[in-house]
Amino acid sequence: MRKLQRLFQVGAFWAGERRLEDWGVAIANSYPIISVWDREELIGFARATSDGIYRAMIWDVVIHPDYRGQGLGRQLVQTLLAHPRMNRVERIYLTTTHQQRFYEHIGFASNSSTTMVLNQEVDVLSISLDHPQTEALPEQ
Repeated sequence: MRKLQRLFQVGAFWAGERRLEDWGVAIANSYPIISVWDREELIGFARATSDGIYRAMIWDVVIHPDYRGQGLGRQLVQTLLAHPRMNRVERIYLTTTHQQRFYEHIGFASNSSTTMVLNQEVDVLSISLDHPQTEALPEQ
């Protein structure tokens, strides 16, 4: 997991601050996961989540900066798309800040009509059971 964290610290401005324990949760809830290695060094990574038939989402595609420009990113994404969990999915989504042209070359198209975001603050909600609310809900 430390190798994954290091890869994202050097190769992904948007995910360099992620904690090891959070990576563990993300990995446990992702399938497929594809990695690229140069001997003992992790140099590429991508993961997806999917229902296996209708929708999937690609996450965290990154190639180490020293290995970019060699076609590894394209091969990484194509390997993910060819995986049996992904290759029958009707619609595959991803988000990107600066790599639209890269993904267009693979076959993705911008789609401004389907993106909505809910940014949640973690640990913001606290519930106290000491003083439960006894007020009745209004009748509908």
